[in-house]
Amino acid sequence: MSSDAGHCPGTASPDPLAIRAEIPAKILIVDDDRRNLLAASEILADPAVDLVLADSPEEALRRTLREEFALILLDVQMPRMDGYEVAALIRSRPRTSCVPILFLTAHNKEDMHIFRGYSAGAVDYVFKPIQPLVLKSKVDVFVDLYRKTEEIKRKAAAEKQLLLENLRVRGEKLEAEQALRRREEHQAAVLRGLPIALYTSPVGLEDRRLHFTNDSIERITGFSRGSFADSGLWESRLDPEDSERVLRELRTLAETGAAALEYRWRNADGTERHILDQVVVNRAEDGTAAELFGMWFDVTERKELELSLQHASKLEAVGRLTGGIAHDFNNMLSIVIGNLDLAKGSLQDNEKALRRVENAIEGAHRCAELTSRLLAFSRRSPLQPRALDFASFIPGLTKLLARTLGERITISADLGDGLPEICVDHAQFEAALINLAVNARDAMPEGGTLGIRVEGRDVPASEDAEGTRCVDITVADTGTGMPPAILARVFEPFFTTKEVGKGTGLGLSMVYGFVQQSGGTITVDSNPGQGTRFVVTLPALDRTIIPSESAERPASDVAANAVNGAGKVVLVVEDDADVRSTIISTLEALAFTVLSAQDGSEALGILERERDIALVFSDVNMPGTMSGIDLGHVIRRQWPQMPILLTSGYLEEDQDASDFDLLFKPYRTDELIETLRVSLCGIRAA
Repeated sequence: MSSDAGHCPGTASPDPLAIRAEIPAKILIVDDDRRNLLAASEILADPAVDLVLADSPEEALRRTLREEFALILLDVQMPRMDGYEVAALIRSRPRTSCVPILFLTAHNKEDMHIFRGYSAGAVDYVFKPIQPLVLKSKVDVFVDLYRKTEEIKRKAAAEKQLLLENLRVRGEKLEAEQALRRREEHQAAVLRGLPIALYTSPVGLEDRRLHFTNDSIERITGFSRGSFADSGLWESRLDPEDSERVLRELRTLAETGAAALEYRWRNADGTERHILDQVVVNRAEDGTAAELFGMWFDVTERKELELSLQHASKLEAVGRLTGGIAHDFNNMLSIVIGNLDLAKGSLQDNEKALRRVENAIEGAHRCAELTSRLLAFSRRSPLQPRALDFASFIPGLTKLLARTLGERITISADLGDGLPEICVDHAQFEAALINLAVNARDAMPEGGTLGIRVEGRDVPASEDAEGTRCVDITVADTGTGMPPAILARVFEPFFTTKEVGKGTGLGLSMVYGFVQQSGGTITVDSNPGQGTRFVVTLPALDRTIIPSESAERPASDVAANAVNGAGKVVLVVEDDADVRSTIISTLEALAFTVLSAQDGSEALGILERERDIALVFSDVNMPGTMSGIDLGHVIRRQWPQMPILLTSGYLEEDQDASDFDLLFKPYRTDELIETLRVSLCGIRAA
């Protein structure tokens, strides 16, 4: 049981009935008197609780080594070892250090003995004779606490898994395929140019001695070829899960004549390797099996690449699913935000109601930010670079890292003088720095210092380029560091030194890809025992070429120049009826006359009939063969002067809307007003 069991302040309480149904709970009852055990088990009998009885301290300790308990009821007076000693041993083991212990005693009610019990790790006492209601109530509290804690753990693990499975989906599959092909070509070259581990062996399994013809087997396994003369070495290091299958094939080898055995084998250094063992029977003149001739080949890297390719395929499927869900969610948020904005207009004299609507809009925008992250993970959303000011960004990041990394890690932040701004996607940049910080934390299991330094730097001019200014973001830790062999592969997709299930190997490759896409570079310097230092270099923002950021104007500025739609007709093209209704209401509130269509074909029919349409406002992703982008190109050819405004929750990788004004869902009314003004005036951003 983890050390945070039972302590989740501020977390919403799950449904108790659902927790009882889904999460089993075990209670260990320890008493040397079988009558007391029976009495306690009768009091606590519950189909949803598994009661484990132990009549000796030794049995109790054995149970705690093998099983996980929500609560331990421990008798104080027992032969050979009293309850205080048993509790101290339970507390000394990391696995059971946080399991609540409830002492049962008929004696030692004095303060001194009670204090000793609490010092040994008890959370409460129950005095004999036991009052059933008291015991039942106390036990129920700890069992419910255990179940709620486990439920919170499960939810946290599920959320973390969802985030991990959406990182760098598309690129990793291609990288894995290319790496697999390169590795197979490399292995073929090695087989041609290097000696092969060949051996002979007696036919019978009872004498499985391998006589290798050269010393190449030592390079593969770490054992000298003389070690294999021991008939027990090969079988003793064969993986138990593969043993039965491999031995069965070897028993029939005399009849089949040949076999290709693939199994896991533990090397001298304890690492597990995948071995391809190709064996043929060498027969005597009379046709009987005389001996076996075989070849060993280590195929571990090939197996790892195959698993990486399978994982990349799964990530792509998860990414497609997540992108579709986020698209639908953006449509729903558009309805929510649009109607709330409309409701604000009728609540100007009701300050309390207006404040509630603003709170609801703010909550909807937080949902939209989450959806934006999901789209980024699934590679359905392009980067959205904006100017970033380190003076306001770094303090918020430091607070977030303090909560994420824990109390053992000391965080320091140092900002240089005169820092220029940079232009990056804020969410992706924050995720990249958090990723570097989490890797640093894992390299400091006993705690340490994480330093973040940001400083500007002038890049001198060269023959091919003018002098520029850049920003170096350094993330350094005092952790264990990395040897050169690992340092050389640190940015490779799927490469990880963590245990299975502790990491995907995608984190640093994701950081590398983001930095490259943002026009920067990343370097790493590390030595064993001396920590690790990552330096991310990004170009400084040139304000002379940045267009005005109209979307970030205060709402009051936009409202002051609200669009007057009187006398203007807008054609709305949207397949979702609820979203279409919301857009129509918003435009009508701005005095526009609104026509509507549910797909591109219907929209073209309306354009043929109506000649005074001022603007076409169309969704990008619609059912049928014509998307909003296709519709826009048709309109451009037939009505070149017609303003076109597109909107979408996300764009597919092959969709290019750069020729049109584009408004991403969900959007506020003031954002729509500003975009309408730009589109109707024919002003396009540079």
